[in-house]
Amino acid sequence: MSRNKLRGTPQPLGANWDGHGVNFALFSAHAEKVELCLFDTDTQREAERITLEVTDQIWHAYLPDCGPGSIYGYRVYGPYQPQDGHRFNPNKLLLDPYAKCLISQLRWDSSVYGYDLNDAEQDMSFDSSDSAQFVPKSVVVDEAFDWGGDQPPRIPWPRTVIYETHVRGFTMLNQEIEKKQRGSFAGLASDTIISYLQSLGVTALELQPVHAFVDDHFLMKNGFTNYWGYNSIGFFCAESRYLSSGDRNEFKAMVKRLHEANIEVILDVVYNHTAEGGQSGPTLSFRGIDNLSYYRLLEDNKRVYINDSGCGNTLNLNHPRVLQMVIDSLRHWVLDMHVDGFRFDLAVSLGREAQGFNSHSAFFETIQADSVLSQVKLIAEPWDIGPGGYQLGAFPPGWAEWNDRFRDCVRRFWRGDSGVVPELARSLHGSSDLFEHNGRRPSASINFITSHDGFTLTDLVSYNERHNEANGENNHDGHAANYSDNCGVEGPSDDPEINRLRQRQRRNLLATLFLAQGTPMLLAGDELGRGQQGNNNAYCQDNVITWQNWSALQNEAEMLDFVRRLIRLRIDYPLLHRDRFVHGEEQFEPSGFTDIQWLRADGQSMNDADWHDHRHNFLAMLLAAEALPARDPRFDSEKEAALLIVFNADSSSVKFMLPKSEFHWHCIFTTASIEPSISNNESVELESRSVHLFELLV
Repeated sequence: MSRNKLRGTPQPLGANWDGHGVNFALFSAHAEKVELCLFDTDTQREAERITLEVTDQIWHAYLPDCGPGSIYGYRVYGPYQPQDGHRFNPNKLLLDPYAKCLISQLRWDSSVYGYDLNDAEQDMSFDSSDSAQFVPKSVVVDEAFDWGGDQPPRIPWPRTVIYETHVRGFTMLNQEIEKKQRGSFAGLASDTIISYLQSLGVTALELQPVHAFVDDHFLMKNGFTNYWGYNSIGFFCAESRYLSSGDRNEFKAMVKRLHEANIEVILDVVYNHTAEGGQSGPTLSFRGIDNLSYYRLLEDNKRVYINDSGCGNTLNLNHPRVLQMVIDSLRHWVLDMHVDGFRFDLAVSLGREAQGFNSHSAFFETIQADSVLSQVKLIAEPWDIGPGGYQLGAFPPGWAEWNDRFRDCVRRFWRGDSGVVPELARSLHGSSDLFEHNGRRPSASINFITSHDGFTLTDLVSYNERHNEANGENNHDGHAANYSDNCGVEGPSDDPEINRLRQRQRRNLLATLFLAQGTPMLLAGDELGRGQQGNNNAYCQDNVITWQNWSALQNEAEMLDFVRRLIRLRIDYPLLHRDRFVHGEEQFEPSGFTDIQWLRADGQSMNDADWHDHRHNFLAMLLAAEALPARDPRFDSEKEAALLIVFNADSSSVKFMLPKSEFHWHCIFTTASIEPSISNNESVELESRSVHLFELLV
């Protein structure tokens, strides 16, 4: 069939339907010819090829008799010279980098590689087999959706409580959700999950990658999948395996329902690399469209990819068209899909220029100047494996960062390591030494004890060592330094004393998280005792190892109520989510206390000698302020008080002298088995390994 083709326009990029036809536009700076391949919607067989015209390195055409549902791909012609960075191969059907929907999953076959797998020279050879029947294909979409009156919740950063979860694993075992919807966006939007999240009190869902991704070849051969999804191939697509209905609008419906529940949606996004991997990887999209533009290559040997991501390649955000693609992708997810923010995987890679990481790189400057993206929540994972790859605290104003220093020091404090108290104080303070510069606030510190990467909370108090044998890598994968404590027995135990201690330590770790300044992030399932059998790198486990066990609701009811209360306390008391750093410089009446004080067991302020005394694992933080009126009518439960938070990680009880005041201290929260009795308003006996929160009633 021969279609009527018009010249079309080079902008916008991608396949865009205007109600009458579709404009196709594809960037390639070094291509010599580009063919648009159209496929039969029933058989997915190639039906027609249309040669595109080029304007300013954009290849384009307009098809007036084309519309939503049309299946397409590209074949791009040019030199195959890996030593010069070129890997064009028109025998490989390529995905549109701007495709908003993909059909079918990748089936691994030798034809998906641009070179001959049997050739001794490997990627220097050229493979002429056609890959079309084995690769996913792009689909034209209609963005129309009835959003109704949907508005972003815009939860202020100081009031934000993030809940990190996995779309599939969170709902797969929930019997109250319709079976077809388990493991999908629709499952997350179910009444059951919405009600649960509201009762928990979290304000934002941070979803592990939902961009279209590929299961690695080596994982598939070994019977695994890329469960986590950090292997993107389509930055504008919602992953089809999470669509129970097959309709991409299912994602929009999920966002709409979560917004109605006043819950934000934050996406974990992977713009540091793609699923095409290194020089031995497949040719699926970017590599075959314009390898030299899309990827960072060694300057003196362009056959080799720079691998700052550890996944084989690194996207070249120093190229203006690649940067444009990332910015266009982010704007699409905000404007068309209504998401509220992003967590950027290995974000250092996005700001690395020729001289290294630059907080004023084009990527950061473009986002800061963008009227849409500068208004959403931006969270960096502030490291990668490239040169100068650890940049905690170095991101620009407007950004928050995962604070692994908080994670590690809190873990070490509660397992009893010596010399941790000074670092704990900095972490409880919101890590001002890292984030106070450039006008940044305590909320810039994303505090967490656990995340998808590493032990769950239950495993953290049950294992001293990783147990990743199920991954098939001889337990060599995953982090070796976990700062965990099994409380006396490696793995599950029938000893009631050990189990009581583990429960206490879980409570202590969570209390420290929610009572610290900064933005808390809770790993989904930590409130329900979810474990992974000691696996601290369960990226390939799409099974009960990673799925949330909802039958634990009954057994973990007490812990669930504990977490709900913690989150409620954090929201209720402004002193627990201050929006500015304080340094003990202001004194307030009527309490007579300064804005922050650090106390030792005798109730006196810490001095220099105390900070260097490594014999004790005890710290008290006193917070005070004047009345803090509610500024947001949605939150009407604010309280005003001086608060005293006491952390005792010692293995024995501690007699603590309460700070002297004409007013009365009252214990409003504790992780101990028995709430301390305050008989004379001067001293209390605090149990070993416990946290206490006192309020000064004035």
